[in-house]
Amino acid sequence: MKRLILKSLVAAVALAAVGMAVAQDIKEHSFKFATNGAGAHPSVAGMTKFAELLAAKSGGKMQVKLFTGGILGSDQANVSAIQGGTLDMAVMNTGILASVAKEMAIFDFPFLFANEKESDALVDGPVGKRLHEKLNEKGLIGLSYWELGYRHITNSKRAITKVEDAEGLKLRVIPNPINVAWVKALGANPTPLPFPEVYAALEQKAIDGQENPVSVIATSKFYEVQKFMTLTNHQYNPQSVIFSKKVWDSLTPAEKKIIDDSADEATKFQRQQARAAVAVNMDVLKKGGMTVSEFSPAEVAKLRDKMKPVIAQFSASVGEATVNEVQAELAKLRK
Repeated sequence: MKRLILKSLVAAVALAAVGMAVAQDIKEHSFKFATNGAGAHPSVAGMTKFAELLAAKSGGKMQVKLFTGGILGSDQANVSAIQGGTLDMAVMNTGILASVAKEMAIFDFPFLFANEKESDALVDGPVGKRLHEKLNEKGLIGLSYWELGYRHITNSKRAITKVEDAEGLKLRVIPNPINVAWVKALGANPTPLPFPEVYAALEQKAIDGQENPVSVIATSKFYEVQKFMTLTNHQYNPQSVIFSKKVWDSLTPAEKKIIDDSADEATKFQRQQARAAVAVNMDVLKKGGMTVSEFSPAEVAKLRDKMKPVIAQFSASVGEATVNEVQAELAKLRK
């Protein structure tokens, strides 16, 4: 009884803060929010925070039900469900959305960002907003960009201490053309797979390795089926929080503002959590038995050289205007 009274008081205070006129425009909603991440995955932390904020700002009227670990299917399946309005929200690597809007593939360009300061400024600025707007005509609303982090290569066969060590390895990649291309350029054999299938494929030796940020490797327990990791920092992954346009168009302006504000606050929290988790998860990987290697500056330079033809190839398909806009913005940030 006391708990019920407390909940009622919290709801009343929240609605009072919004204002009674606006509160009348907030209806009861229960949104389904999906991700392929599981457990302590950085996306799950952001989802949990977003759900808390949305409930608080709406006086308990707007609730979120989380579906993690790929329980609703692959990222591609989630995108289709969001477009159809049967799923409300999802968070996934921004590059995956290149199948919907070709310009989003820019985020899979190898060595695009030098650090998080650059990535934050780009995705939070006009360029990031314009790229998300390209999703609108495809039935998606881009709310914000979260962080997955810099990607690294793992495998079960050998330590990779020079670029040539990766040759011949069968590596899982995110299912899109640019990721297939850069793994081929490395001399390895790309195997596109939806994320929920990766652990089993590694365990069964159907693939030799994969590439992901530290937190994903740790929370997915890849250290159980992978012996070696090389810190390559070859790609940086922002994650797009997307919302169904079909559902969005049915909401009131007050409801949309609450969702936008909650997404903005959750973004700050999620990025902080993702970055703080890197050191912790590195310890998890080492304690789990992984051998961690780093490339020398000379090997990094060799890796960058191998990626240049890939960048040139996909600049045409992404669109020269988008590539030039991103490069110009990054040049400003680096002055």
